[in-house]
Amino acid sequence: MSTTVLFDPLLPVWVIAALAALATCAVIYAFWRGLSGWALRAVAAVIVLAAVCGPVLHRENRAPLSDIVLMLVDQSASQDLSDRAARTEAAAAAVEARIEARTNTELRRIDVPDGQDNSGTEMMAALEDALSREPRGRIAGIVALSDGRIHDMDQMPDLPAPFHLLHSGLETDWDRRLVVRNAPAFAILGEPVLLTLRVEDSGNAPAVPDGKVRVDVSIDGEQPQSFSIPTGRDVELPVTLPHGGRNVLQFSVQAVEGELTDRNNSALVQINGVRDRLRVLLVSGEPHPGGRTWRNLLKSDASVDLVHFTILRPPEKQDGVPVSELSLIAFPTRELFLEKIEDFDLIIFDRYKRRGILPAIYLENVAAYVRKGGAVLVSAGPDFASADSIYRSPLSQIMPARPTARVLDEAFLPNVSDVGERHPVTVDLPQAGNWGRWMRQIEVEVERGDVVMTGVDDRPLLVLDRVEEGRVALLASDQAWLWARGFEGGGPQLELLRRLAHWMMGEPELEEEALWAEATGQNIRIIRRSLEESVGSVTVTSPSGEVFVRDFDEIQPGHFEARHTGDEIGLYRLTNGDKSAVIGLGPAAPREFERTIATDEILTAAIEQRRGGSFAIEDGLPTVRSVRVGRPAAGRGWMGITPREAFEVTDVARVALLPAWLVLLLVSATLIGGWLREGRR
Repeated sequence: MSTTVLFDPLLPVWVIAALAALATCAVIYAFWRGLSGWALRAVAAVIVLAAVCGPVLHRENRAPLSDIVLMLVDQSASQDLSDRAARTEAAAAAVEARIEARTNTELRRIDVPDGQDNSGTEMMAALEDALSREPRGRIAGIVALSDGRIHDMDQMPDLPAPFHLLHSGLETDWDRRLVVRNAPAFAILGEPVLLTLRVEDSGNAPAVPDGKVRVDVSIDGEQPQSFSIPTGRDVELPVTLPHGGRNVLQFSVQAVEGELTDRNNSALVQINGVRDRLRVLLVSGEPHPGGRTWRNLLKSDASVDLVHFTILRPPEKQDGVPVSELSLIAFPTRELFLEKIEDFDLIIFDRYKRRGILPAIYLENVAAYVRKGGAVLVSAGPDFASADSIYRSPLSQIMPARPTARVLDEAFLPNVSDVGERHPVTVDLPQAGNWGRWMRQIEVEVERGDVVMTGVDDRPLLVLDRVEEGRVALLASDQAWLWARGFEGGGPQLELLRRLAHWMMGEPELEEEALWAEATGQNIRIIRRSLEESVGSVTVTSPSGEVFVRDFDEIQPGHFEARHTGDEIGLYRLTNGDKSAVIGLGPAAPREFERTIATDEILTAAIEQRRGGSFAIEDGLPTVRSVRVGRPAAGRGWMGITPREAFEVTDVARVALLPAWLVLLLVSATLIGGWLREGRR
């Protein structure tokens, strides 16, 4: 029970003050006049003023409330290392028993799991949520059982009670960690990119022989290369990407017996390989409106270095002008077609025919260039069907189709063939069905390759082929420029030629037979592109070696997809027929395993805010004491909680100290007494 005196004035305070002033003046005047009853009159005035102030006796019946201790139990992935989980649970049970053994004290246990999306241990968020659900006036203490690796200290709330840490680490713990820094998202093919590696030993680590460890580096899961690097130092390692598109690099250091975990002994880095400059040689024969189209297309791309070889004065031209007066410069054909040909990524022959300018040995060298991985595109005009056709040269060895010597001078609408509906060069071309017509086509007979577009009476119009390591394309018309001019609505001329050029240069996104994957969280989307109508299933091999088989579903012609959910984090290998790929799922070293040695440094701010303490579980659990607010809440072998003495009011009673009848009686008595005293005198 609690009893207090409250005042509930019957009049405004300023009115009571005015009455008190008047009463005081009256009493002083009576005293000055020498009236013997002035004291009794003063008592009467005081009684009246006290009654106007409304004094009330306030009584509360209170029921005491128990104190609450919050216990945060870290159950993140780093707590599963060694025997931390068992040690932590045993300590939690012991703390719970000691708290519950205290009178008027309750324990609230809050389990703290891993955060979402590799965000680590979010203990402060869990603490703030617990504080929002409990009355802060009842919180007597907060105890955290953790390795101290908290990742959201920026969200630490204002603590209402002492904070204590019981960390689960051991004095003998140690761990080795591999870190890859400054890994770029893109790198230029053929040029080494410098990656910074660091191997860190933390905790009570043993000495390393020679101070160096072996690091293995593999690209796309291939045979790794080994390097010996010192520990505790940044080392720059040059890496050259083998192919365009995504390259998955895996760095790993051998696990050593005794370290806490090998989850942070590897690192996955994904780098996209891009070409620095695409070098293109454009060989133009007879001038025609389409020649400028090729030049505009290639010059519009800032990443293309174009060398344009145009025949303006063939040897057979005789116009009587002395050679000494000509301003034309002889083109370095020998240097281009014999010495520098390997420097080009693509050679385009646009309406070129044999005129004796390029000897057969040059064209033979072009054919050899294709077999070694080069690319040749032939844009055929009437010259391709003539006796001087480029086909009737050493280039016939690599041509996918031969001319019949017939030129079809009639309007036709280019169409995508059945194979073209599945080929990345022609699939889903813009404005399909609204293209303009072309006016000429060269009749050819296909000997090999894929016909992706057709023209007059379904005759081959665009033929693509692979020759050993190289690629060849034949466009059996010189009328593509009509689309660029908007004839009859035009067509996707720039998009078609862009795709065609990029396919010939081996860009990964335009491969007709390809297998790759995309990861979203723990889900893998496996994509297979093929010209076949069926591709079977894909074999997925997890980092631990477990094998799964997933069937493909055809999403659209030539495009197949499969789904797989991986439980592990690391490098997954995908195999479908002769195609293979790799995908890194999640970080190789999750945030929970970046640093694994237990520490109390991260929680120092929370501990010092309310003068709490930090204790190692391996040294024994501290006893629990009661301390006053503001006093040190931790000492050697003990931790303190602050009893809050909280209560709830069950009943309230109010009694007036000066009831009306008592006021009337007292005032009457004092006034009559004063009158009688003054009358007797």
